[in-house]
Amino acid sequence: KKRRAKRGGKKATRVTRVTRKKKKRKIEKKEKSDKKIPRFLLDCLALILPGCAILAFGLYHIHSFSGVTEGGVLGATLLCQHWFGISPAISGLVMNAICYLVGIRTLGRRFLGYSLVAGLAFSLFYALFEQFSPLWPNLSEHQLVAALAGALFVGVGVGLCVRTHAAPTGDDALALSLSHLLRCRIQWVYLASDLIILLLSLSYIPYQKILYSLLTVILSGQLIGLIQRANWPISRNGASPCSTAFSSPS
Repeated sequence: KKRRAKRGGKKATRVTRVTRKKKKRKIEKKEKSDKKIPRFLLDCLALILPGCAILAFGLYHIHSFSGVTEGGVLGATLLCQHWFGISPAISGLVMNAICYLVGIRTLGRRFLGYSLVAGLAFSLFYALFEQFSPLWPNLSEHQLVAALAGALFVGVGVGLCVRTHAAPTGDDALALSLSHLLRCRIQWVYLASDLIILLLSLSYIPYQKILYSLLTVILSGQLIGLIQRANWPISRNGASPCSTAFSSPS
C-alpha cells in the first residue's frame, strides 16, 4: 500500500509539472504573437500601399487614355449609363456599397479595416497622378500594347492588395467574397464576372475593342491569382504574414 501511495504521488507531481510547462508555453506563445502583431500589420501595409499605387498608375495612364475598358463594376456602370442614363457616380456608389457589404458579411471586420486603407490609398494615388501630365506614352493607337500593359499594372496592383484580403474597389470585394464562399481560386471569379459584363457591353461597344478588353481581364485575373498564392513575402518566422489572415482556397 505504501509503495502504491508513493507511485501515485509521483504520478501526480509529474502531471502537475507537465500542466505547468504547458501553461508556461501557452503564455510564451501568446506573448510572442502579441509582439508579432505590429510586424504583421507593417508587412500587410507594405503590400497594400504599393499595390494601390501601381493600380492607380495603370488605370490612369493606360486605361483612361487608351479606351481599353474593364469588366466588373466599372463596366457595369458604363453599361447602365448607356442603356438607362444612370450616372456612374450613382450606380458605382450603389454597386460598390453592395460589394463591400457582402465582403464584410463574408470575411469579417479585418477585411473592412484593410479595405478602408486600400480604398483610401487608391483614391489618393489616383488623385495625385491626375495632378501631373501623363508619365506614360499614349497607347490609344496601339491597343494590343495597351491591353498587355494594362493587364500587368492591374494584375500586380490588385494582386498585392488581395494577398492581405484588402479590396481597393468593389470588384475585388466581390471576388474575394465569392472565392471564399465557393472555395475556388480568385482568378476564375474575376474571369466569370468580367466575361458577363463584357458580353453585355457588346451591345454598344465594337467587338474589336471588346477583344482587347477580354485579353486584359484574362491576363490580369491570372496575375492576381498567381500573386495571391505566391509564397512571399516571408516574415522572420518563415511564414507568409498574410497567409494567416484568412484561409484562401487551394
